[in-house]
Amino acid sequence: MDDQNKNLILASALSFLVIIIWFVLFPPPEAPLQPETPALSEQAGATDLTLPAGDEPVLNSSRAEPTTAESAPRITIKTDRLSGSISLKGGRIDDLELLDYRVELDKDAPEVTLLKPEGRADAYYAGFGWVPVSGLNFEDVPNPNTIWSILDNNILTPSEDVTLVWHNQKGLIFERTISIDENFMFTITQRVENSTDREIALHPYGLLKRHGLPQDLKNFFILHEGLVRMSDGELEEASYIGSCFFKSQCTMEDFKFDEKDRGNSKRVKVLENGWTGFTDHFWMTALIPEAGKPFRSNGIYYENDQVFETNVLLPKEILAPGKATEIQTQFFAGAKEWDIIRAYEKAGVDGFLDSIDWGWFFFLTKPIFAVLHWLNALIGNMGWAIIGLTLLIKALLFPLAYKSYGSMAKMKELQPQMEKIKEAAGDDRQKLQQEMMALYKKEKVNPASGCLPILLQIPIFFSLYKVIFVTLDMRHAPWIGWIKDLSAPDPSSIMNLFGLLPFSPPDPTSALSLIFIGILPILLGVSMWIQQKLNPAPTDPTQAMIFAWLPWVFMFMLGTFASGLVVYWIANNTITFTQQYLIMRSQGYKPDVFGNVVASFKKKSKPGKK
Repeated sequence: MDDQNKNLILASALSFLVIIIWFVLFPPPEAPLQPETPALSEQAGATDLTLPAGDEPVLNSSRAEPTTAESAPRITIKTDRLSGSISLKGGRIDDLELLDYRVELDKDAPEVTLLKPEGRADAYYAGFGWVPVSGLNFEDVPNPNTIWSILDNNILTPSEDVTLVWHNQKGLIFERTISIDENFMFTITQRVENSTDREIALHPYGLLKRHGLPQDLKNFFILHEGLVRMSDGELEEASYIGSCFFKSQCTMEDFKFDEKDRGNSKRVKVLENGWTGFTDHFWMTALIPEAGKPFRSNGIYYENDQVFETNVLLPKEILAPGKATEIQTQFFAGAKEWDIIRAYEKAGVDGFLDSIDWGWFFFLTKPIFAVLHWLNALIGNMGWAIIGLTLLIKALLFPLAYKSYGSMAKMKELQPQMEKIKEAAGDDRQKLQQEMMALYKKEKVNPASGCLPILLQIPIFFSLYKVIFVTLDMRHAPWIGWIKDLSAPDPSSIMNLFGLLPFSPPDPTSALSLIFIGILPILLGVSMWIQQKLNPAPTDPTQAMIFAWLPWVFMFMLGTFASGLVVYWIANNTITFTQQYLIMRSQGYKPDVFGNVVASFKKKSKPGKK
C-alpha cells in the first residue's frame, strides 16, 4: 500500500471517528436524583452565614392557603423584550415570556415561556426574603404565602421601578424594590426597618425553584442542562439527570448520589464572588449577589415534590432599634445571547459568559464563535457566515496544507522508485524500511506531513459542532430557500422528491428520516465523492471498496445533523478540493478528475476474465 493511500485511509478513519463519536456518547437515560440534600439550615463554617436549625420552612414552605399564586393580585412586567407579572403572594417573579423568541418557526407560534407560577405544570419562579436568626420568629418575616402591598407604581418597566411593602404589625417594615433593564436583568433591593425596642438579626436570601424536568430537555452529551454555579472563578455544573449536585468536587465516580453521600454538607459552599442558577439549551435564570460579599449557595432536589432548587444565603444583618438595612441581588431571566451576557460580565458579573457551555475545547469554541458572530453581523446571514468562517479557517491552515499536499504530490512522483525498492527488498521488511527511509531523506519528503492538517481539523470540527449546536444564534436562523433553521436537520426529503410530491416528509425524530435524507446531506456525499477523484482508485480491492462506500455512509450518517454543520462540511470539502487541485498542479502533478470519475462507473472485470 503506498503512502498516499495510507494517508487517505487515515483521513477517512479519523473523520469517521469524529462522526461516530456523537452517536455513541449519548448518556443513558436515568431517573431523576433522589437525595435528601441539606437545606440552608446546615452550617457552612462561617459565623455570619450560620443558621439555627428550623429555618427550612421559610424557604421551602408550601402551606396551603385560599389564595393561589395565579389568583393573587399581580404587578405587570412590560418591556420590549419581556412580558409577564409579579405575584403579590410571596412577591415572586413567576410569570415571564420572551417576546423575541417563539416556540416554533411559525410566526404565529406562541412566545417562549420561561417562568410559570406555582400551581401550574412545570412551575418555575424566583423568590426572595429573610431568614430570622435572633429576636424574631418565622411569623415575624414575610414568607412565600405573604400577600404584599404595592407602595407606588403597579407596572414594572425599564424606566419605572415597583416597590412592595409588608408590615408585620410588630414594628418591622419590609420593602422590596424591583427594577429591570432593557434586556433580561432584574435588580431586587430588599430593605427592612426595625422600629422595635430590641436588636434583631436576619439573613437575606434568594432562591430559584423548578418543578419537574424541562419539557424541552435534550439530555445530550455535549450540552449541559441543569444547575450551574460560578464559584470564585470556578464553574460548577450539576445536570438534572445523573448529577452529584453542588458537592465541593464532582468526579465520575460520585456522579450519582448514593447512601454515603446523603447529608454531605460539602454541597453547601461559602463564596466571595459568583452566581448560581438553572441553564437550559437556550435559556437561563441566575441569582447574582453583590460582588465582594460572601454568600452561601446550595443545590437541592426534593424527591417527594420533584422540585429542583438553587439558592443564595447572604450574610447576617444585625439591626439595632430604629435602624434599617438593605441588600441588592440581581436576577437574570432570559435568553443566552452572547453579546448580552458578555456585556453583563463586563459590567461586573464574574464569569457570566461561561454560562454558555463552551465545552472541552473552550479555547477554540470561544474565538470561533466570536468570529462567526462578527461575520453574521457583517453579512446578515448565518449560513453565509459559516461559509465565510470556513474560508478563514482554510486560509489560516493554507501554509500547512500547501506543505502537506506538496509532500503528497512528491510522494506520487516517487511511486516508481518505491515500487522498485519493494521488488528488490522482497520479504525483507527491515531492508524495505531502511531503503524507504533513505529515499525519503534523499528527496526531503516526510510521509507523515499529510496527516497533520487532518489532525488539526478534528478539534476544529468538534468546536464548530459545539458552537452550532449550543449557541442561540443558530436557533431559527435561515440560510437559503428551504433552510429556515440552521440548528435543525435539512427539512427536505427524498421521500416526497424534495417537495414535488404532495405529502409530508418523515418526522426528523423517526427512523425513516435516517433513510429519506434531504438535499444538503446528498450534496455532502457528492462533495466527498468528487474530492476522492483527485486520485485514481486504489489498486487494492479492499481499499477501493472502502473508498467507494465512505462518502455515501457519511451522507446518511449526517442526514439528521444540524444543517449549519452540514453547510460547513460541504464548504470545507469544496475548498479543500480546490486547494488540493491547485497545489497538485503547482507541483507538476495534473489530477485527472474527469477520467477518475468515468473510471469509477466502468464495470470491473472479475478475476480470471478479460
